[in-house]
Amino acid sequence: MNQRTSVDRRERFLRRYDYDDGTVIAADLNAADEDVTVDTVDGTAIVVIDGEGDREDEEFEFDLPGPAASVDIENGVLTIGINA
Repeated sequence: MNQRTSVDRRERFLRRYDYDDGTVIAADLNAADEDVTVDTVDGTAIVVIDGEGDREDEEFEFDLPGPAASVDIENGVLTIGINA
């Protein structure tokens, strides 16, 4: 398994785990599950987090190593599975 870690300017952690049978991308969004919308198009994930109160909505995207096979959000952690 290979692991890569990056941090964006909002202090969100994005990790990529490469396995023999696929890849898992995990992102700590620091947001409530119901405030997050995720769309995947080809090899791109588009994430929108609804703002609360005076905060504006946030949108960001990142490249995936292939089309998403699964997308899950639980306790503010986004997990995207990509088959090999």
